[in-house]
Amino acid sequence: MQEKKFDVTALGELLIDFTQNGESGQGNYLFEANPGGAPCNVLAMLQKLGKKTAFIGKVGDDFLGRHLRDVVESVGINTENLLFDEKVHTTLAFVHTYEDGDRDFSFYRNPGADITLSADEVKRELIADTKLFHFGSLSMTHEGVREATRVAIEAAKESGCLVSFDPNLREPLWETLDEAKEQIAYGMSKCDILKISDNEIQWFTGREDYTEGVKVLRESYDIPLILVTMGREGSRAYYGDMMVEVTPFLMENTIETTGAGDTFCACMLNYVLEHGIEDLTEAQLEEMLTFANAAAALITTRKGALKVMPSKEEVQALLEER
Repeated sequence: MQEKKFDVTALGELLIDFTQNGESGQGNYLFEANPGGAPCNVLAMLQKLGKKTAFIGKVGDDFLGRHLRDVVESVGINTENLLFDEKVHTTLAFVHTYEDGDRDFSFYRNPGADITLSADEVKRELIADTKLFHFGSLSMTHEGVREATRVAIEAAKESGCLVSFDPNLREPLWETLDEAKEQIAYGMSKCDILKISDNEIQWFTGREDYTEGVKVLRESYDIPLILVTMGREGSRAYYGDMMVEVTPFLMENTIETTGAGDTFCACMLNYVLEHGIEDLTEAQLEEMLTFANAAAALITTRKGALKVMPSKEEVQALLEER
């Protein structure tokens, strides 16, 4: 890849995840305000792996928005295209965690500042100076930010960036699931790398079997590398005529799964940045998935994601235990 200032630029939501953290003496829920948003989580892990990253998005011009900017900058992510909305507050998500670590989200985003990003606010020159552009579907739920996302993808394509897409379906944020499917289909038509979860590929393709689902995707979209995350079942990579599956690292001290998919995604993108996307071998795909699974397992033992991503050394230590 040619020399560029940034390894990865991502566009999308930056918000506060209010995560349950016990109860007060009166029996009321206590919440911890964790910085979140899938695209920034991905960038935070990439920074831990030594990559240079930049974020494009919008927060409210309020104390939570300013806190998010400070946190994002503190982990090393470039914020020159992080904007503030003076009229709309920072987006919030309340996270309810179940005993098995899975969770439900309640979003306060109607509106939220992240959806007010407009196409003319996207710095195309920043994208032109990056090797890989990453996005999700939450920046396509509303018309204005949807156009901003398409402009960014267009700039990425024009400048020869690799393009990565994670649907990250959040059903409550869409008017209809038909609209969600239409926009996610657009994302798939533009990406070189797709990271998709087990339930998402089943929903999108109508196939229970993941390999059959990938076959359906390939009939419509030219996506060289498809990664399927399967929770407690591990992950798979589909590349050429190969399918590689790697078992998960199941942790006894798992707290919640927030950020696990984003951590996995970042490690996968890091591998592609270091090895390219052409002529990958079965051994390389296995190496990529194993490292990504280990990193994802570590983040499940921590509250939040963006501020507490594991280091490369922590991941290596877990790998050596297997």
